[in-house]
Amino acid sequence: MTLRHYEIVFLVHPDQSEQVPAMLERYRTLIESDAGKVHRLEDWGRRQLAYSIENLAKAHYVLLNIEVSQNVLNELEAGFRFNDAVLRHLIIKRDAADTEPSFILKAKEKDDAKSPRRRDDDADRDGGNDNDE
Repeated sequence: MTLRHYEIVFLVHPDQSEQVPAMLERYRTLIESDAGKVHRLEDWGRRQLAYSIENLAKAHYVLLNIEVSQNVLNELEAGFRFNDAVLRHLIIKRDAADTEPSFILKAKEKDDAKSPRRRDDDADRDGGNDNDE
């Protein structure tokens, strides 16, 4: 049994976002049942689509970097195809496991670090007054 590395991105219907953790657990169980490994799993959340799919403007994005056999990959792909909640999926064969955080996750963390507090919140708290009376 030969294990190969793959990167998978799939888009879930935004109305089905609450199903994503259960889907990920199901996929992880399938991958690990046949000596496979999940090297990276990133849930990017709801994001704007580049173009509308089924009249939707947003979708829930998920990234997986895995090491699996061809049989498990075929099962995963069939699962993506026959799951109505999965709008699109892309599977790319990789030479090695990629465990670094993705560019999108880094950008998301950077935005989260910048946005905990806005400057105009301080003005609202003071009542808009800059006087120290």
